[in-house]
Amino acid sequence: MANATFASDLPPLPAYELRPMPDLLPFISDFWLSLLLPHFAYWVVSMIFHVIDTYDLFPQYRLHTPAEITQRNLASRWQVARDVVIEQIIQIGMSTTLSLTEQRQQIGMEDYDVAVWATRVRLAQRALPSILGVLGLNAATISKNMAASHPLLAGVLAGGHYPFLMTELDGATGTQHVPVFATWELLVAKAVYWLIIPSIQLWFAACFLDTWQYFWHRAMHVNKWMYTHWHARHHRLYVPYAYGALYNHPVEGFVLDTLGAGIAYKVSFLSPRLGLWFFVGSMMKTVDDHCGYALPWDPLQRITSNNAAYHDIHHQSWGIKTNYSQPFFTMWDRLLGTMWKGDTSGKYERTRTAAASKKKPKA
Repeated sequence: MANATFASDLPPLPAYELRPMPDLLPFISDFWLSLLLPHFAYWVVSMIFHVIDTYDLFPQYRLHTPAEITQRNLASRWQVARDVVIEQIIQIGMSTTLSLTEQRQQIGMEDYDVAVWATRVRLAQRALPSILGVLGLNAATISKNMAASHPLLAGVLAGGHYPFLMTELDGATGTQHVPVFATWELLVAKAVYWLIIPSIQLWFAACFLDTWQYFWHRAMHVNKWMYTHWHARHHRLYVPYAYGALYNHPVEGFVLDTLGAGIAYKVSFLSPRLGLWFFVGSMMKTVDDHCGYALPWDPLQRITSNNAAYHDIHHQSWGIKTNYSQPFFTMWDRLLGTMWKGDTSGKYERTRTAAASKKKPKA
């Protein structure tokens, strides 16, 4: 598909031809990968923490003792694993629906899109002489004086005029000399297209999911019926552990996690490939937030202040009306005054001591 230039003094946009994006992995289609990879990541990360927990590898970073897990939790590990699998089956159903509503992702238009952004960069430079004029500076004179020593900078000051940047293009009327983009314009355009826009999309998806989960989560604590019938099941784990992250009532799991993540994916206009990484990252973050360890080298616990130590407070009887935010940021707790304030060391010490005193002696 060929494209015309926006104006005669602008570089022409390249032709492109769309084709289906190849599968990420050669042995599985992207369709099945999108269904299975988030849950594979869930169990891989969970089992890493389960091994750490079972062999008590880092006791200095535990939020709770092994005795607390045995004495305080009201659900067995089998019950937790069973309900997690049910939740994941529901999520696979949602992922299937999302995948079937999306067309297969296409590639081949990347250079064209980068050129469009480079054109916008070029057009934005046209405002610079007027801006400098408001400041009392003559852009044309400054540009002329710098043309020999700093031609690119002179071109910027001239409003994006680069007469020396030309290339030959064979057309229907013969060889023509047409303008091209400066290297710095293409670098800016590539940064916008490949980094800035995807980062904004992922940030928006994360903020939307946080907002969705905060208000639903808080509502499930304020509304006694929703708490009793839905959310109370998750709070049977007073001592969270990694693979209990999705231990929920199926209705709560669908509303709070599955539906929220699906809508976040749609409203942020993530591509299927970018959406895959969003779902995998969200799943790993949720597991990490329930891991029961404050590991100083864990990157998922260092990105934001919403981490395992933060969310663990919410699982305690004395902190259950605070720290609703999850899974990424703490902005809503900060804005709405539901963040836990005060020291927790004494409260944790009392629960450790109480659990130790109830521990049955070995036979």
